[in-house]
Amino acid sequence: MHFDQRTQRALREAGLDQDAIIEVSDRVAELVEEDATQLEAFFAEHDTVYSDMELAHGREEFPEHAVEFCDLFTHGADIRGYLRFDTWGVPVEGGRVLSDGLVELSLGPTVDARVKFAASRDAL
Repeated sequence: MHFDQRTQRALREAGLDQDAIIEVSDRVAELVEEDATQLEAFFAEHDTVYSDMELAHGREEFPEHAVEFCDLFTHGADIRGYLRFDTWGVPVEGGRVLSDGLVELSLGPTVDARVKFAASRDAL
């Protein structure tokens, strides 16, 4: 189970028994796996994506990125992995699907920010 002790206590106080808490925990893990699958599919479907990322040497409001791959894994409620562009890559430390054609990833070092990615600049 991936709920911390405080969360488990709060769920019990809200009236859930241990079996219900385990069921909820399992459902959260399923939803996270679905999100990871959709995030990977988004990057697999697009050779080029656009982001709201601030680049040190970029001047465009929504820079363009050539996608090599996105490889994600899940553990409980966590999404982790790696996003590789043509000339650089970054660890992924979370993510979610915002809408059709728009996703958001929490990127680790060296970006350390939440970044939205879209199939077109207009979507941002």
